[in-house]
Amino acid sequence: MTHSDDNSPSAVLEDHRFPCITCGADMRFAPDRGELVCDHCGASEVLDIGDATGPNELDYRHAIENLLPQQAMEDTRVSECPNCGAHVEFDAEVHATDCPFCATPVVTDTGLHRQIKPKGILPFTLTETTARDAMSDWLGGLWFAPNGLKEFARKGRKLSGIYVPYWTFDADTKSQYSGMRGDDYYVSKTVMRNGKSQQVRERRTRWRNKSGRVARFFDDVLVLASTSLPKKYTEGLEPWDLQAMEPYVPDYIAGFRAESYSVDLKDGYTSARGYMDRVILRDVKFDIGGDRQRVASVHTQISDVTFKHVLLPVWLAAYKYRGKTYRLVVNGRSGRVQGERPWSIWKITFAAIALTLIAGAIGYFAAQYQ
Repeated sequence: MTHSDDNSPSAVLEDHRFPCITCGADMRFAPDRGELVCDHCGASEVLDIGDATGPNELDYRHAIENLLPQQAMEDTRVSECPNCGAHVEFDAEVHATDCPFCATPVVTDTGLHRQIKPKGILPFTLTETTARDAMSDWLGGLWFAPNGLKEFARKGRKLSGIYVPYWTFDADTKSQYSGMRGDDYYVSKTVMRNGKSQQVRERRTRWRNKSGRVARFFDDVLVLASTSLPKKYTEGLEPWDLQAMEPYVPDYIAGFRAESYSVDLKDGYTSARGYMDRVILRDVKFDIGGDRQRVASVHTQISDVTFKHVLLPVWLAAYKYRGKTYRLVVNGRSGRVQGERPWSIWKITFAAIALTLIAGAIGYFAAQYQ
């Protein structure tokens, strides 16, 4: 690993290149082997973990007040896609490429992006071939998909391996609430129906005031720190095996790309608090008990808030079909697939015609039988 000559904290720039000691070609991290390999000469090296520890939590309040230590920050070369807004790291020698998220041509620049350094990483365990097989199976199961879409998978177009940024938050919460507990009971009454009297049971609810306290420690509340992929797709890739998180070392990124976060820490915490509040409300209703609950107020004290910037592995295919961009994403560990898909108008039309003909034939024979 090499660094720039300027030793000032704001200028130190990590170069995530790993030349092979045998032939000098760039090595890459091989998910199926868990080590660095050289595709040119076949040499391999174990990952240099060094003194990396963790992944360790950072204090949220210190980060907001710009009190994090210098070693918790880093500078990266980042280019922003003009179409989807993705902030993707590129090597210094790369000057033009396609955005891996939306296939838009991107002219790279050498601008530096100051950010909080990742503390944890989930390394890829699925190879590109395995991920493409999962994507092909998913595409093959789609009804009314254009043949061109399925050909895209069969041709084996290379997928891009991307480390997508996330925040995780820990927090200790204590909440005091007030509300009402409703217990159902039933009474019998007589009603008239069709000129006849009938006995029916009518549900009623007896309400009484209820107050109390609930407490919960939140561990690793996961928040997407990117806006380049729709949330419905990234959420569809869950769950992630966060317990397998490794300390961040650049070796894992060799041969892959890493997206810089575009959702800042404050906004990430706001999303995390929204999730926490929903869970706390569920806890309050459970504590109130009964058949029904009314929650009047919840006052939460939150303390010991910590966070991590982590990277999670995604295989990504972005392609254009009839002028529109479609994206498919594969969880780089579990193989779960999510994505956009076009519809074949011709297939839908032919299916509708076929159904109409079948219905007409059934009607004809039914009429003949009668």
